[in-house]
Amino acid sequence: MGVTSAGKAELAGLAGNTGSCTAFTYLELGDGSTAFAVGQTALVSAITGNGLARAAATVSRTTTNVANDTLRLTKTWTATGSETIREAGVFNASSSGDMLARTVLDTARALSNGSSYTYTYDTIFA
Repeated sequence: MGVTSAGKAELAGLAGNTGSCTAFTYLELGDGSTAFAVGQTALVSAITGNGLARAAATVSRTTTNVANDTLRLTKTWTATGSETIREAGVFNASSSGDMLARTVLDTARALSNGSSYTYTYDTIFA
């Protein structure tokens, strides 16, 4: 998982309460396998149908090294058709918006109608 340039800028604004910054609370899945690059602003190939579109995540803080040092986003999708997941991203809007981070999965996940997929993204501030 890599943090994008736009994501770093948005985090700096959120930390300093400056600019019109928006918290990262959405997760999106895709089937692109292109390697991560800091200049990316969207998933390579976002999945927009079959019940797997970008969605609001459950947002919490958890402890990795010191109390509450980790931001955690979690979402479970249920597929309504067949898709293969190869990438995931973190966003600050239900559409468009800034992408905080993107990862290419080590192993593609094939989903069929009725199967569920849970993705959790942790940002550790250590």
